Amino acid sequence: MKKITVIPTWCFRDEAGNQLDLQLLRLLSAVYRRGKLTHAAADTGISYRHAWNLLRQGGEFFGVPLVELQRGRGAQLSALGEKLLWAEQRAMARLGPQLESLGSELNLAIAREQQGALSILRLHASHGFAVELLPRHLEALPLDLQYCSPQESLAALNRGACDVAGFHLPRGQVGAHVRSAYQGLLKPRQHRVIGFIARTQGLIVAAGNPLGIENITSLSAGGVRFVNRQVSSGTRSLLDCLLKEAGVSSRKVRGFEIEEYTHSAVAAYVAAGMADAGFGVEAAAQKFGLGFIPLATEDYLLACHHRSLKEPRFQGFLEVLRGEPFQNAVSGLPGYSPSRCGEIIEVADLL
Repeated sequence: MKKITVIPTWCFRDEAGNQLDLQLLRLLSAVYRRGKLTHAAADTGISYRHAWNLLRQGGEFFGVPLVELQRGRGAQLSALGEKLLWAEQRAMARLGPQLESLGSELNLAIAREQQGALSILRLHASHGFAVELLPRHLEALPLDLQYCSPQESLAALNRGACDVAGFHLPRGQVGAHVRSAYQGLLKPRQHRVIGFIARTQGLIVAAGNPLGIENITSLSAGGVRFVNRQVSSGTRSLLDCLLKEAGVSSRKVRGFEIEEYTHSAVAAYVAAGMADAGFGVEAAAQKFGLGFIPLATEDYLLACHHRSLKEPRFQGFLEVLRGEPFQNAVSGLPGYSPSRCGEIIEVADLL
């Protein structure tokens, strides 16, 4: 079955209607990675002459150069060039989950038109690198994947709006508060929990950690600029618990009110130099070449109705979770590991 991917594109247009070639952003990204225009042009799949023309057109469009070329020192982005590059990275990180959900809806609509009635698994879960792997491994089972907070996911499960709901449970004492928040949403008689993955969360810091950030208390230092996750996210709940445990007031954290909606968006914000630290998973830090300070391990779990486990679609889902290909893919993510993956757990044993 053909699968559609929804990809956002930029459009730079001035008041006169002049528009930039979108290939320019790909070239800027390559210049940032490679440091030489010849290598950047090759990576972008264009000639050196065309690369020069794109940079010239970009400089004329904005009125300032986007790349600085120096004899013997290669090429590097100007201040505006870096700004454009990181703005694109942040936008992609912000829009990614919504576009994945939209792509899921479109693929299901196409499949229904082509095949009629389908056996579909509806999964509501917070966005994460391991969850992103599922559509690639569930080829035989159409997945309706919608991203939302753990509380929203469990509420959807209770009203019958989804078949599987993802939620997070930090290990150790710090998880006590989070565990209590699930008491009314997870019901021992109705629900079962499916083991999924464990992941490490911590502070995402600039490459080389120039401010010497060491732990959660470092966030209260006057010079540290922080970027947060949204209030409803499981990652934000974990951070709030860690701050409380360390006796750090959120009022002392500069930038605590600034929120992003994914781990990658937080990392992109730090990589752009707009913050010195954020909170998220190690995979996001490595994706943007940043430093990472581990602070907590949490289990990412899946909940369902106990009666659903007898259905063929759930048996296929569990087979994928228990299979070596999926678990190897999870193990390849920095800071991630399979944890009781595909194992059925009683709610009472968990809470």
